[in-house]
Amino acid sequence: MSRHSVARDASQLDRRLAALNDARELAEGVLPDAALEDVFLRLERASSRRSLSADHTVVGFFGATGSGKSSLFNAVSGTQIATAAARRPTTSEPLAGVWGADGSEPLLDWLEVRNRHHAVPVTGFADEGTGLILLDLPDFDSTRAANREIVERMVGLVDVLVWVLDPQKYADAAVHNDFLTPLAAHGAVTLVVLNQVDRLPERDVQPVLASLRGILARDGLGKVQVLGASALKGTGVDEVRGAIRGVVTQRQALSQRLGADVSRASQQLRDVSGVGEAAGVRPASTSRLTGELATAANAPLVVDAVATSYRLESTRRTGWPVTRWLLRFRSDPLRRLNLKSSAPSQLNRTSLPAAGAPERARTDAAVREFADAASEGAPGPWRAAIRGAAREGRESLPDALDQAIAGTDLITFRKSWWWGVFNVVQWLALAVVVGGLGWLGVLAGLGYLQMPVPEVPRIDGWPVPTLMIASGVVLGIFLATTGRFIGAGAARARAARARKRLRAAVGEVARELVVEPVEVEVTRLSSFNAALKAAGGT
Repeated sequence: MSRHSVARDASQLDRRLAALNDARELAEGVLPDAALEDVFLRLERASSRRSLSADHTVVGFFGATGSGKSSLFNAVSGTQIATAAARRPTTSEPLAGVWGADGSEPLLDWLEVRNRHHAVPVTGFADEGTGLILLDLPDFDSTRAANREIVERMVGLVDVLVWVLDPQKYADAAVHNDFLTPLAAHGAVTLVVLNQVDRLPERDVQPVLASLRGILARDGLGKVQVLGASALKGTGVDEVRGAIRGVVTQRQALSQRLGADVSRASQQLRDVSGVGEAAGVRPASTSRLTGELATAANAPLVVDAVATSYRLESTRRTGWPVTRWLLRFRSDPLRRLNLKSSAPSQLNRTSLPAAGAPERARTDAAVREFADAASEGAPGPWRAAIRGAAREGRESLPDALDQAIAGTDLITFRKSWWWGVFNVVQWLALAVVVGGLGWLGVLAGLGYLQMPVPEVPRIDGWPVPTLMIASGVVLGIFLATTGRFIGAGAARARAARARKRLRAAVGEVARELVVEPVEVEVTRLSSFNAALKAAGGT
């Protein structure tokens, strides 16, 4: 294989490993810790293996008791390495045959293989330049727990897995369910050898091999190379050597092994997470949430108070001066709600009714409805995470909403230009009335004192003082009535502006405490799915 291809595969593996780590980090707090810990261990294992010799390929021989695994190991190695080791009390430990000792020591240390043998060259198979490490491992069905632990650990570490089966137990559920099926993604670095075929009648060899291939296909390993061999008679040994050498010389086993690990870890995360994307935050849902929170925070009450306050102030400034003083006995509803305070908004609080059970229920229902809409389509764990994010700020909502309303500029101190005009005309009208009354009073006084009373000017037969009083009163009442109509319309307009500003303020609170946390979780799910897709190589 060319160096360019090796570099390309390494670069692709880098991206997949990084994507898997991203997916793991994104899933923290959402998926079970056990699943994430398993992925973390795989990533650490991959990092450690890649930091060691890439010029060596580690091939592990796995098999059950009586499968002839060690015999096949010796036959492939061309020497009695396993037999020699069995003479010492190390039969339960891994044993290594090494072709190419330079650089192999750190790798074998990491594998925790102490029994190492410098193997002799085997023509057409391996020599010092091959960079091959063959491992003879304990039986995976050993009654000793330590032996099985070694096998399970080595299954996750070696570059190439050679499963040695025998005609009597090749369909044993222990090897298929516990090892082969979980490693379905590792077909490119897996070789299955049916050993001891010499014990079968020649006519049964191919049917048994076909049966084994069928079982492997059900395990998800339909493309795995299956060979028949006899370590005792040497049948098929060259084919086993050729298969191993083919994998070693391509220099792809390490990348393929780690790539398969990434694929398996990605699938495990996918199985735990589930499949799907969240619907996300929609403008309509946000608008409904804002409306419900505004209602729960008594914003409509404030809007009514703004309208009433404006009408009251308008009447005080434009009403008939003779009767407007009576309005002093009516309190301003905005002041009653403490919404005309000059204190800083962050310190000010309203006197609105405290949120009771109905308001809290309405708030909870609005948040729940919003979270349900945003999490629609998301897998179970992520749906729970999105809903949890929406609920996190629930306890802070009442106080935050009250502060938002208190800090909203309701334009309560802004005067209307027409107030001044009406007020001046009202006082002028009152002055005319007073002038008329004064004129008539003078005339009455002169008559009472039996003094000459001057002739009063008339207009169309009506005395001017009387006309002054009548016109002043009529004008005052007309202005007061007209002012009420104008004030009512202006109050509605000001209430509409207040409603808009209050809704905007409530919307900011909703965005900060509910919408943004939900958007973070929705984005996290999307990023997680994208990272898993990249890690899976799709």
